[in-house]
Amino acid sequence: MKWTDTQDIAIALTDTHPEVDPQYVRFTDLHRWITELEGFDDAPDRSNEKILEAIQAAWISEAEY
Repeated sequence: MKWTDTQDIAIALTDTHPEVDPQYVRFTDLHRWITELEGFDDAPDRSNEKILEAIQAAWISEAEY
């Protein structure tokens, strides 16, 4: 997975952190959790606030199901 794979990352975060309400996740934690995901293979410094916001929004949507 790369930073641009927002939907795949959101699904993986839902599976990895089912007890977490994604609305209240700090970007520092979100960034760390993403880089720790199995299958994530991108440079940690390639993310930015816009990417993290998109991933968080996808995670919120995914968690609603």
